[in-house]
Amino acid sequence: MSSLKDTKAFGENKTGEEEPYKGILEESSPIILFDGVCNFCSSIVLFTIKRDKNSVFKFAPLQSNAGRYLLKRFNLPTENHNSFVLVEQNRFFIKSTAVLRVAKRLGGIWPLLYVFMLVPKPIRDFIYDIVAKNRYRWFGRKEECLVPTPDIKNRFLDF
Repeated sequence: MSSLKDTKAFGENKTGEEEPYKGILEESSPIILFDGVCNFCSSIVLFTIKRDKNSVFKFAPLQSNAGRYLLKRFNLPTENHNSFVLVEQNRFFIKSTAVLRVAKRLGGIWPLLYVFMLVPKPIRDFIYDIVAKNRYRWFGRKEECLVPTPDIKNRFLDF
């Protein structure tokens, strides 16, 4: 198991069930799981795609089949979607750590945000949790998950 508290090595959860999405973990692309009905979260995904010049990241709503599969594989809750999740190299990262690891790989000045990893995780996640708790009130929510346009559809799992 990884020494990071918010990561877990893939393969620790052997469910024995058919794994229709097994191949997505064998790909080298990091996968961002996001709340697909959250306006703020969907905006962050579109922001990330625009700045991900090398198309490094793949995406899946937490509510999608692929999202639920990955959450189960890492023993994460499949309901009450209050976290941004990054799946990278058979490990998962959540909350502020996930956000900062994504920023580190974007173009422009965004990798500079990675310096906030020096801030203790409880402080970073406290701020993250405030935004997560209020995201629907501040930014609204959709009735259905984000549906990607044809030009970015290949970046999403389950579409």
